[in-house]
Amino acid sequence: MKALRYEKPLFHSVVDVPLPTLRDNDVMIKVAACGVCGTDLHIHEGEFIARFPLIPGHEVVGNVAAMGKNVKDFQVGDRVVADNSELCGECFYCRRGKALLCEHFNAHGVTLDGAFAEYCAYPAGKVFKITHLSAVDATLLEPASCAAHGLEKIRPDIGSSVLMFGAGPTGLVLAQLLRNNGGCHVVIAANAGSKMKLAKELDAADVYIELDRQHPHAQFEQLKKENPYGFDIVVEATGSPKILEDSINYVRRGGKLVVYGVYSNSARVTWPPTKIFGDEITILGSFSETYMFPAAIAYLDGANPKVKVSGIVNKTFKLDQWEECLESLRNKSAIKAAIVFE
Repeated sequence: MKALRYEKPLFHSVVDVPLPTLRDNDVMIKVAACGVCGTDLHIHEGEFIARFPLIPGHEVVGNVAAMGKNVKDFQVGDRVVADNSELCGECFYCRRGKALLCEHFNAHGVTLDGAFAEYCAYPAGKVFKITHLSAVDATLLEPASCAAHGLEKIRPDIGSSVLMFGAGPTGLVLAQLLRNNGGCHVVIAANAGSKMKLAKELDAADVYIELDRQHPHAQFEQLKKENPYGFDIVVEATGSPKILEDSINYVRRGGKLVVYGVYSNSARVTWPPTKIFGDEITILGSFSETYMFPAAIAYLDGANPKVKVSGIVNKTFKLDQWEECLESLRNKSAIKAAIVFE
């Protein structure tokens, strides 16, 4: 089969590789589409938790092509998505019910071969059927699962006010989830452009602050002036350390700051401990997800979905257009991209 393979960071090619080995409890998926996100740029650079050599791709959508002998609940042809994580179930954290912190955490497309290939194989317990979403839109189910995990970590009180910095794909999903689960006033602040236009089309927030890319300082100050008590929940979803560092200044006393973006491994921030201490601010990290695909499917994959994702993927590419795909992420012409096989 054809696959995009990295021998080491930055060095990739489309090659012929054998079909994935199908274990007794695995489902073989014929890939229809696989989403591409900012994490893939970090993987390209050798960051995040990537291990090489590697076939990337962690947001798979496709059809069941074959099954291991112990698999009973699927049929060939079923439309499916897959949770890319594989956890050991035996380490210190797994045995304490903290599977996401697994000491042997593996993820298809990151530490294990993924779905930038014609076929991939996942444990049946991590494969889920879908009905309504198109293959391209269904690539948002993995990011939506991460957003659902973020919601689970935040646990917003009813009537919460929310400020989100950034209007990227997972941020737009999380904003909608927060509006559906306690966030009665959601503000998105992000650079003016296609992402903010889409945010409005998706009705992702109550207020939209379109920041001037060159001179946003006055708008930030106006945001503080109009919200003198700050916000119950502030989500930093841009991946910018500078914005993350300033985000704490928008958090209401007793509020929560959510570190949600994907940052460079070398990024650092500085916060005054007295503010965190005196204002009793809770700082939360939200990384990946476990066991949240059913929730994401419930919100996105319906005839009248509670969370809308149409239009988030605005660029699609074939496997041999990978460099062009990466460039669309770098120059931000892609809100979100996908590799398509159909």
